[in-house]
Amino acid sequence: MSDRKILVTSALPYANGPIHLGHMVEYIQTDIWVRFQKQRQQQCYFVCADDTHGTPIMLRADSEGITPEQLIARVATEHLADFTEFGVAFDNFHSTHSEENKTLSSLIYRRLRDGGHIHSRSITQAYDPVKNMFLPDRFIKGDCPKCGAQDQYGDNCEACGATYSPIELKNAVSALSGEKPIEKDSLHYFFNLNDFADMLKQWIKADHLQSEVGNKMNEWLENGLHEWDISRDAPYFGFEIPDAPGKYFYVWLDAPIGYMASFKNLCARENLSFDEFWAEDSTAELYHFIGKDIIYFHALFWPAMLRGAQFRTPSAIFAHGFLTVNGEKMSKSRGTFIKARTYLEHLNPEYLRYYFAAKLGSGVDDIDLNFDDFTQRVNSDLVGKVVNIASRCAGFIHKRFDGLLSKHCAEPDLFGHFVEANEALAKLYENREFGKAMREIMALADRANQYIDEKKPWQMAKETDKDTELHEVCSIGLNLFRILVAYLKPVVPVLAHNAEIFLNIEAQTWPDDARPLLNHQIDVFRPLMTRVEPDKIAAIIEASKENLQKTQTPKARQFEPIADLIQFDDFAKLDLRIAKIIKADAVEGADKLLQLTVDIGDETRTVFAGIKSAYAPEQLIGKLTLVVANLASRKMRFGVSEGMVLAAGPGGRDIWLLSPDNGAVAGMRVK
Repeated sequence: MSDRKILVTSALPYANGPIHLGHMVEYIQTDIWVRFQKQRQQQCYFVCADDTHGTPIMLRADSEGITPEQLIARVATEHLADFTEFGVAFDNFHSTHSEENKTLSSLIYRRLRDGGHIHSRSITQAYDPVKNMFLPDRFIKGDCPKCGAQDQYGDNCEACGATYSPIELKNAVSALSGEKPIEKDSLHYFFNLNDFADMLKQWIKADHLQSEVGNKMNEWLENGLHEWDISRDAPYFGFEIPDAPGKYFYVWLDAPIGYMASFKNLCARENLSFDEFWAEDSTAELYHFIGKDIIYFHALFWPAMLRGAQFRTPSAIFAHGFLTVNGEKMSKSRGTFIKARTYLEHLNPEYLRYYFAAKLGSGVDDIDLNFDDFTQRVNSDLVGKVVNIASRCAGFIHKRFDGLLSKHCAEPDLFGHFVEANEALAKLYENREFGKAMREIMALADRANQYIDEKKPWQMAKETDKDTELHEVCSIGLNLFRILVAYLKPVVPVLAHNAEIFLNIEAQTWPDDARPLLNHQIDVFRPLMTRVEPDKIAAIIEASKENLQKTQTPKARQFEPIADLIQFDDFAKLDLRIAKIIKADAVEGADKLLQLTVDIGDETRTVFAGIKSAYAPEQLIGKLTLVVANLASRKMRFGVSEGMVLAAGPGGRDIWLLSPDNGAVAGMRVK
């Protein structure tokens, strides 16, 4: 083994929501790799932090009536609790809203600015005229200008991976008000990414990325690199840009710097050298594990920022694919996800750690959590193969030999075969080929079970002259079990720890030179893992059913009988128009009514509508509705209604107006 110095990070979870199983793919993958390095006694540190800045944090805190600082503190506690229960062992979990991050962000910005890589100019931005604020990229939705995919965010397309300016989106609307954004000018600061085009080409060529990721980066480089807007206008929760009052660092500038800040915080606590890992001439290794949706930021902006600020660049960036659940795409923005906490309330987290390991490779392919496959694989592999070896042998050792293993190894070649497998398995772990590693380990488990089946210790126990052979066979079985558990330790650390207690041994390092346990006292065997119970799976699905189901089957409705028929000439008299709701107020003293001000194209009208059960006033601003424009005004107890709003639905909470993004415009007549 080499004396390596390794720093590892996972992408920072955003502090505006819970951890879900899609997130856990990355953190479990990273944790397995880090645990493997530590088991081989490398100097390896694993740091992460909550990503805490940006308008979404500010808006959510405001909606909850708390400060952003209170919100991120609460979420940090929740996130860390989920990670800890899933066995993700960070050496430090910090926050991007920290003094270390503020200092480093300002330092990197000043170095980039002083190096001529920052410029400022006035730009036209999307502005919400209802909310009176510039819109963050993620608060604008529309059609991708590159591939045409609908319902995409204002900074990048989930369908094709393209990045663009929010004002390039087609059919854009504000996610806050539903209003079409207007254009407004503001002074902004830009990072000249193209200054580093040659450097990035060489960096990508030097195998710092997976081949498929490198190919994608080269496509973007061939198409030309754009300047990167690194500033945002107040109001904004983040760090103010030095010498630029009212301007804040865009969250994507200070978020990756959070890796450095978290490590700097660890350095202060553990008396480590920050420069040893981050200086431009550092010989330490630096690895980032990320999702494939944030490759652009990590593989282009981040190395360029580091180089421009005289820091070292990553040794490698490892991207992974997305998680689907029973074939369903997981998306936090669309609600189709199972929360980590929901899983933890019902199932052993090590089941999922093993299942993900069994599915993960070194590429960026998506993986699917199929619960039938999940149940079968965990029950067959971990319980039926690995733990079963210990349970088959331990009882005989205790009942017949007082818990003492045999004095000599009766099968040195078999034991040696298990130990010799360490080199190939180490290579698979190192290269993140966890699925292949699990298959190799389970092949060894099959060989151990085959040995026990061939020897039939349960039959030996019935014969008085077979005690010595019984002792040796069961001792070999437990020694093989010990090696298997050592190989699985990065994946199922709790199972491994409990096995070490049962075997009465110290914490196992990587077994590259393991010797059999001889004349060794073991502890009483207790069940190390139970089978996955179907009712637990059902409970998770039930608890997440609002998130998992694609559609709901409409309930059968009881309809009123058709009223008296009218003639076509009667219907033709109606002047039906699309109207935009520009103001909505509750009506004091009315249980069902809202007072709406609607734009019908050539004028505005005041209309009272009985839709309070379905909509809060602020939800209606910017929505379109159908109105009868030539209905005679009607004097009501609360005022004069100058038309009638038409809506669909059975009533109550189910009353539907028109979406603001369907191509209709205020004043359009309906024929």
